[in-house]
Amino acid sequence: MDEGCLDFFSVRSSPAPALICLDVQGLSGLIRGPEHKRNEPPAMINPAPIDPLPRRSAEICRGTLRLMSQLGYYGLTEMTLANHRRADIAAIGPGGDIWIIEIKSSIQDFRSDTKWREYMDFCDRLSFAVGDDFPQELIPPDAGLIVADAFYGAIIREAPETRLAPARRKAVTLRFARLGAARLTVAADAGWTPGDDGLTSPIK
Repeated sequence: MDEGCLDFFSVRSSPAPALICLDVQGLSGLIRGPEHKRNEPPAMINPAPIDPLPRRSAEICRGTLRLMSQLGYYGLTEMTLANHRRADIAAIGPGGDIWIIEIKSSIQDFRSDTKWREYMDFCDRLSFAVGDDFPQELIPPDAGLIVADAFYGAIIREAPETRLAPARRKAVTLRFARLGAARLTVAADAGWTPGDDGLTSPIK
């Protein structure tokens, strides 16, 4: 499959209504089969993470996203890459450069993950985000280091830059954009019922 194409969709058939799952954290939905009423919308699940991060990881993620936004980088969590690896945070800067940030909440979490180098082919810079009590000497020199808590973070060591090829950059950017738009679509649709006549369109 072309890298520019999302590989999120998988359909499972059963006697019950079809379940359509999107392979991203925080994005899934139930869509009824063809027997549903024409004016009845699909029943959407709240776009909360399927497997919420442990609290410490969630705190580091929140502070890292805040830091990145202050630097002009806006991120998505749990983005599946073309090699089927899932980046904890993928962020795009004002110049189109792409950062991937892996969150490590403990030494055990860091040592159990041997796949982080596989993210390097899909970003310009790769960094680890850890808590303030994490032994910083464990972070390899070919990755950056961010220390964060639930409220903010700081770049302790900038990640080395390896620029993506134009075709790969386009593919990753398209994947990022479509994932972000899909999540916004689910969030905008959440909570709607056929009897909710008071809804108005935000489009003027």
